Amino acid sequence: MNKSKIEWCDHTWNPITGCRHDCQYCYARRMTARFAGDVRLNLMAKKDYSLEPAADGGEDLYVLDAPMLNETGNPLVYPFGFAPTFYKYRLDIPGKLKMGNNIFAGAMSDIFGKWVPDEWIKQVFDVCKEYPIHNYMFLTKNPERYIKYGVPTDQENLWYGTTITCDADADRITDLIIDAHTFVSIEPLHERIGKGNIEAICKIADWIIIGAETGRNRRKVVPQADWISEIVVEADIEGKPVFMKNSLIPIVGKENMRRDFPKQLQHSEISPKMKKKLFDVCAGCKAHLKKSDMIVLLARSKRGEQPKQFGFMCKECFKRFCKDLGLDVPELAEMAESITIGAGDVDG
Repeated sequence: MNKSKIEWCDHTWNPITGCRHDCQYCYARRMTARFAGDVRLNLMAKKDYSLEPAADGGEDLYVLDAPMLNETGNPLVYPFGFAPTFYKYRLDIPGKLKMGNNIFAGAMSDIFGKWVPDEWIKQVFDVCKEYPIHNYMFLTKNPERYIKYGVPTDQENLWYGTTITCDADADRITDLIIDAHTFVSIEPLHERIGKGNIEAICKIADWIIIGAETGRNRRKVVPQADWISEIVVEADIEGKPVFMKNSLIPIVGKENMRRDFPKQLQHSEISPKMKKKLFDVCAGCKAHLKKSDMIVLLARSKRGEQPKQFGFMCKECFKRFCKDLGLDVPELAEMAESITIGAGDVDG
């Protein structure tokens, strides 16, 4: 799991990498080339990986149960370059995050590409179901696979997106699932999108992301400001949030940048393990509250002994507790983080 440099998500998760779309502007292909090592030598280490048939009958796919190491003992991030690969050992990574995050699943692949086996997709969704504190965003150029596979639509934390770069791609919007959270990534924006297609995008998608092409592609298209504003105006008419990537700053200016998130993606949940660490029950009213908002109750049996924590109490209950004992400590109840009670000033 990587802390993401993609502005619209917190983390990227890549249990599957590689793609066969062959997009000329693909950042992922360039990145895997940098971190693949010597692919020829990696392919010779046959005991370290296995092969599985591609779902579309193409070349076999690679499977890794454990990290493949280079000659210095360090893990190879993409040992087969941009060839589709399933890293089974990366599946449990979302469970290691303590707080809920917006996770882009498959940032270095197209998980719903025609070559990806159903079983790979199933294992990814099994993890999403096991760790529901996160929001998972999927993005594909093959959205018809959402329906063909039968993706879950009853989980609020799953978001299904498709990429549209020009009018020729716009029909992908009709394959998005109506009864699920959906989004469209208009990146890179390669031409002015027709009014009818913009209207369809903004009517169907729940969230619109817009970005320009980055990198050194000699055929790179720089969008015009009015191409962008036409999308934003229609999104506003439909009441759909718009997120502009940093690549648009030179085009629209910082003052016109939009960073809107849907409500579902604006809050973070806490893992059960973290909840246990941060929350506890008030000994008085039994409310489940943050420990930091309560008084810590400590006790010791004799002088010189370190006090031991035995509970928590909200401030209101602590005031009543002090009153019942005939103690006048209102300042302590409002300001102190803890109080020691018990036979602390006598021996025995």
